[in-house]
Amino acid sequence: MKKILIFYAAYGGGHYSAAKSVKKYLDDNFKVETEIIDCIEYINKVLNKITTGAYNEMARKAPNLWGKIYAHSQGGVLGHVSSRTNKVMAIKLKNLIREQNPDLVISTHPFSSQMVSYLLRKGKINCKLVTILTDFAPHDQWLIGHEYTDAFFVANNKMKEYLQNYGIAPSKIHVTGIPLSEKFFQKFDKDKIFNEFNLDKTKPVILFFGGGEFGLGKDRTIQILDALIHNLPSFQIVAISGRNPKMNSGFKELVRDAHAQNRVKVLDYTNQVPELMSISNIVVTKPGGLTTSESLASELPMLIINPIPGQEEENAEFLEANNVGVWLKKKEDPNAFIQELFSNPQKLEEMKKHSKTLAKKNSTKDICEAIMKLL
Repeated sequence: MKKILIFYAAYGGGHYSAAKSVKKYLDDNFKVETEIIDCIEYINKVLNKITTGAYNEMARKAPNLWGKIYAHSQGGVLGHVSSRTNKVMAIKLKNLIREQNPDLVISTHPFSSQMVSYLLRKGKINCKLVTILTDFAPHDQWLIGHEYTDAFFVANNKMKEYLQNYGIAPSKIHVTGIPLSEKFFQKFDKDKIFNEFNLDKTKPVILFFGGGEFGLGKDRTIQILDALIHNLPSFQIVAISGRNPKMNSGFKELVRDAHAQNRVKVLDYTNQVPELMSISNIVVTKPGGLTTSESLASELPMLIINPIPGQEEENAEFLEANNVGVWLKKKEDPNAFIQELFSNPQKLEEMKKHSKTLAKKNSTKDICEAIMKLL
């Protein structure tokens, strides 16, 4: 039986979600042995805790600083330091790979791609390597050591062009989209979902994500939710604060003050995102790679808020350029923006139509089948 190791790193949730989706599809559909591992935690648990904590704090409290680090890590000193650090850490990862002796390694984070490609270049290990990019814009950190990567899976044709210009053979690049949970392939009983969340099936639904654990721009997020409540009285809103108590209490206080309990449902966390997307008319969210893919697969237009400078701002630009989302920027008045957007149903319908065109609903299946061909 062929063996596959799947590496991720816990800087944001998208890398892990992509890894989980791929593992489940492989386990359910092929005779392979798979194991999923946080590569940084394996190397050093203390290092993992410090670095993921630093990333979370920077994304929450100093997003502009993170944006500068992201931009500068494309090359130059920071890019060199990052790749050198990963070479050092690869030494410990070597022991795991030799012990497990996989036929193939899947990487959903640039750090693991760099480490495994370094070990392959040095002849320390012998396996195939594939990299799954989990955003809608490329970054050079994903491509270090690309000569030793057997396949890249990307979200769109623009990324494929970038990789080709970088010198990667077109035959190695697969435009599949980002891996999705199999729940997005299911057909749901919508009446049951409306009843479960105590919603009126005759009224449109806005699905509002408040930034999750990062709680990015709490005051701004609450301001936008307030604008939605007061400008769209005929809409229902499902507002998800994520694991963020302050955001959750802020949402609930706003709903109480607006006397909107009958049409705004506040949730702290839900594992029923596919179900909620199936009954929604629009998603309001920061443009992480995973949420963006899920929204596209659900054929939903997107109102983009609070992108983290760097990869998420690049995602936002991509979504606007492809007419599947609109970006409510920091300096714009939410009330005026929302009034203009929702007074133009044709614009919303166009975004919905374009999201259907851009969606890659079979992403996980296509990725896994291409991986099995490599084996």
